[in-house]
Amino acid sequence: MKGKVCVFGSFNLDVVAGMTRFPLPGESLIAQHSMMGPGGKGANQATAALRAGARVHYIGKVGNDDFGTFARRHLEKTGFDAITLFTCKEKPTGNALIYVAGNDAENMISVYPGANLTVSAAEVTRCQPTVAAADILLVQLENNLSAITRMIDNARAANTFVILNPAPFQKISDRLLAKVDLLTPNSTEATLLTGVTITDISCAQRAAEILHRKGARQVIITLGTAGALLSTENQQLRIPLFPATPQDTTGAGDAFNGALAARLAAGESLEQAALFAAAFASVCVERAGAAHSMPSYAEALSRLHAHPECQPNLLAEDVKA
Repeated sequence: MKGKVCVFGSFNLDVVAGMTRFPLPGESLIAQHSMMGPGGKGANQATAALRAGARVHYIGKVGNDDFGTFARRHLEKTGFDAITLFTCKEKPTGNALIYVAGNDAENMISVYPGANLTVSAAEVTRCQPTVAAADILLVQLENNLSAITRMIDNARAANTFVILNPAPFQKISDRLLAKVDLLTPNSTEATLLTGVTITDISCAQRAAEILHRKGARQVIITLGTAGALLSTENQQLRIPLFPATPQDTTGAGDAFNGALAARLAAGESLEQAALFAAAFASVCVERAGAAHSMPSYAEALSRLHAHPECQPNLLAEDVKA
């Protein structure tokens, strides 16, 4: 493995308000603080992969507006190996309004995708050499599904390992799931994909088994304070929680997925990569702002080594053997 990660995904401008609690319908509340900065699942996960040690090529699309100019300036100074940023003349740059509230720093997000949903077949074709040169293609569902599907098809044709983070949720076919090497839903997304309400590890195991029957070969379901479940067709492992004092949970999933892709591209096993990703995400939530909160490889490694469980706990061995 050469450590190359190609991330195709959204760029959004985030406007974040810190609240004591979420406002009720029709209610106006004074925010404790606010900030504006770069976001979008694609750009966030690309940044996480970079910070976790990968060489990253980011592919995205923005509008021909001030937010698009901000995006280009930000991305150019991030440190990616390369950037492919298409421009849409008809739609504005994507943007997100984010509330972060309470002692657990839970978040509520409204996203306007804008240019993110306008990636054309011709633009995907222009990215074929980039996808073919990568060890990992990491995609989410914040772009138009037609472009995501074509990008995955190009990766499969080039034998590039595909990770799909099905967020934000939109309906996807079993045929698409079968093209993915690793699926990484959170508990809500796994519930929507399977119909299994996930309240604990046991429920997550049942959901993972359904996802396997739908065609997903490897699945990691992130479970918040319950850690995560790693499931293959032969075994299921629990990835333990790394304790943190959360300040902003907005970027937790993006941190996990970017770090996971980086460590897989570096040649680590799926179990090792998932454990590192969990440690990486736990450091991320202790800081404000999704893009700005991504820790370094060294910081995440220190958190990993400090955990009493240095390896995932085995839940079930060869459960489908």
